[in-house]
Amino acid sequence: MKLRYLRPSLNLPQIFLYRDPVDFRKQAHGLAVLIEQELGHNPFSGALYAFTNRHRNKIKCVMWEDNGFVLYKGLAEEKFKWPKASEELVSLTGEQINWLLDGYDLSLMKGHKTLLYEALC
Repeated sequence: MKLRYLRPSLNLPQIFLYRDPVDFRKQAHGLAVLIEQELGHNPFSGALYAFTNRHRNKIKCVMWEDNGFVLYKGLAEEKFKWPKASEELVSLTGEQINWLLDGYDLSLMKGHKTLLYEALC
């Protein structure tokens, strides 16, 4: 597996996926205003917010880190498999955001079902 250095940590406590496409002329500060005014969240909390454009071929992840915003990633080809949900904002794990950045469809990524037994016999 190729090492990727500029990736969200698997241990990030809060990761949010913004469902609606956004105008990608917005840079980090414009997206921070959207986070604050539309979502009612604090953009300086250290949470990571992922946004996509109308064509779903670009993604911007915005996160405040100590003294500035971190902003990354676009695709040269193909499209991101953006999850469908009824809510405007979807919460993800560090593993899920990395899967999304790798191009996986999160709706198809399901593990084995949990089995709950009461007895062996």
